[in-house]
Amino acid sequence: MQFIIIALHIIVCIALIMIVLLQQGKGAGMGAAFGGSSQTVFGSAGATPFLSKITAAAAIIFMFTSLTLAFIYGKGRVTSKMEGVTTEAPMTQEVPATPPAGEGK
Repeated sequence: MQFIIIALHIIVCIALIMIVLLQQGKGAGMGAAFGGSSQTVFGSAGATPFLSKITAAAAIIFMFTSLTLAFIYGKGRVTSKMEGVTTEAPMTQEVPATPPAGEGK
């Protein structure tokens, strides 16, 4: 079970990196305004709606697998920081009843 989740996590991680690298930046449309070529591989609207949906799905799967792996491998390992610490009586210092000679004048 853990191997399947780890494999899915790695596959989704690599896919998420590739999908993000395929997307164009926000300023990529300015090149077409000044005579650049139009890219119609994904249709007239471009790849933005398709790639953004795929990115969101991959991100959700990545977060889900991350939380699942953290839950699986972190279960039963919760320990208290105070475990094994012994409590001792606080040390007290005696205060003299009268100040030493020569002080307080």
